[in-house]
Amino acid sequence: MDDAVFRAPERAALRWVEDFNEALAAGTARPVGELFEDDGDWRDTVALSWTLQTTSGREAIATALHRLAMQRGMRAVAIDTDRCPARTVRRAGAEVVEAILTFETDIGRCTGLLRMKVGSRKAWTLLTALDSIRGHEEATLRKARDEAAVGRAFQGPNWLDRRRAATAYEDRDPAVLIVGGGHGGITAAARLGQLGIDTLVVDRMARVGDNWRLRYHGLKLHNTVHSNHMPYLPFPETFPSYIPKDLIANWLEFYVDVMAVNFWTRTSFDAAEWDEAAQCWSARLTLADGSNRVMRPRHIVMATSVSGTPSIPDIPTLDRFKGTVLHSSQFEDGAAWKNRPVMVFGTGTSAHDIAQDLQGNGADVTMVQRSPTLVVNVEPSAQFYDGVYHGPGPGLDDRDLINLSVPLALLKTAHREITDRVKEIDKPLLDGLEKAGFRLDFGDDGTGWPLKYRTRGGGYYFNVGCSELIAAGKIDLIQYADIDCFTANGVAMAAGEDRPADLVVLATGYKNQDHMVRLLFGDSVADRAGPVWGYDPDTQELRNMWMPTGQPGLWFTGGAFSQCRIYSKYLALQIQARELGLVT
Repeated sequence: MDDAVFRAPERAALRWVEDFNEALAAGTARPVGELFEDDGDWRDTVALSWTLQTTSGREAIATALHRLAMQRGMRAVAIDTDRCPARTVRRAGAEVVEAILTFETDIGRCTGLLRMKVGSRKAWTLLTALDSIRGHEEATLRKARDEAAVGRAFQGPNWLDRRRAATAYEDRDPAVLIVGGGHGGITAAARLGQLGIDTLVVDRMARVGDNWRLRYHGLKLHNTVHSNHMPYLPFPETFPSYIPKDLIANWLEFYVDVMAVNFWTRTSFDAAEWDEAAQCWSARLTLADGSNRVMRPRHIVMATSVSGTPSIPDIPTLDRFKGTVLHSSQFEDGAAWKNRPVMVFGTGTSAHDIAQDLQGNGADVTMVQRSPTLVVNVEPSAQFYDGVYHGPGPGLDDRDLINLSVPLALLKTAHREITDRVKEIDKPLLDGLEKAGFRLDFGDDGTGWPLKYRTRGGGYYFNVGCSELIAAGKIDLIQYADIDCFTANGVAMAAGEDRPADLVVLATGYKNQDHMVRLLFGDSVADRAGPVWGYDPDTQELRNMWMPTGQPGLWFTGGAFSQCRIYSKYLALQIQARELGLVT
């Protein structure tokens, strides 16, 4: 075959697909392995393994992929002609061919994404992902639920009557109980609802969206609208690039209504025990009127955010301080602190935003840095990491598939390349911060902010102006290590200086889901479930997120809008498979 012809992305991808189908038919692992690079990665998302896992290296891929492909009846692999055509793009410093695939298994229809270095006939990365369970596709189920146009009962219950009855749960319990009504819980409920799985969301807040609505006054998302859409209902084109908190809150309230999500506000999830014999939970709720209800769902999805419960560290001598102490989650508006000394403990995004709010309202602000922090300009630098969502090209579903297809090793390589570029672009700002005494870092092995979020849920700041205030000395900066102790009126520095404060804001982050599990379910369930968030070195996936845990019937969701949009689909499919008896 002529090299120029072979390099055409369509021909290269088609040749690989033909070879792969032949390798599957051969019935042994070796032909499969020969189609992968030595350093290749295969990421499976529910299609063959019923979980999320990444396998690295040719030999390991050959063994695992061949075994699972045979077990699941993987067949009919083809280029998906209804989606983005095969094309040549740059990924992680390499020119590659990317092609979206389709294939079948004994369970249903699946999607894949092949990535090959230009000039190679071997896969560098391969994604396999379950798209739908045969006979139980969203479109099939929607059609079955649709009301006939002729013969409707005009005197019977209408749509609103049925919605009220469905949400009341007077005569039944839900199959799935979702704890937490932010975007993570709502997107999971929407996906499950479209699969016909009875799902209830409970939240302590008084109104849907209050988990955004009640946060500090100037809050906006720090990545653009392009990556933050919700499933089924993308944000309107009229939305601003950086969505303010109240608009997010109102959209979530609207979304719950039009997507017919069953949602109880002012409801506290108090505890739950697993009934092994009945294979369901006994979950205790406190309702809006103060009454109690025990529900017996088969599944509980914890959607209390990967950083949901305020973390109040034990700061020695803070009890001596006689002024006001607030966690960042309690801070609303800086106007009340005009012309007054304020200290903000922390240098993450919330700390910077609150310090900027206070400074803009005329407060005398000092930031207290406890550990090195990654700082990146919100534009353009922070947006480079979400580059797949910017510019002309594929539709959102295809971009989500591309995002999903990137294994951890490739992600790290790509992010190191981006971070090196960002350090050069942001050099004047970073130099100014260091001159002011700010301690910087650039993520684990120089991989930037996204992996800091996925491993610790913070430790970075998207600069929207506060860094310039620090560099210019308009917001003072001190290191926590230089503080000797708190006093009634502020802090005493080790060097002998006293610094006054009327307010101390603890922008010290939030506890992770592990804390909530142990609190609400007890130690035995928490131990069985295992740790949540951060990468598992074996699976190379976020631990226990959107996948089965060691505790039957317990699931987790959370993260950014894009993560919840993408992974809620696979969480819902796994629960659907269990409801259908396909997985025990």
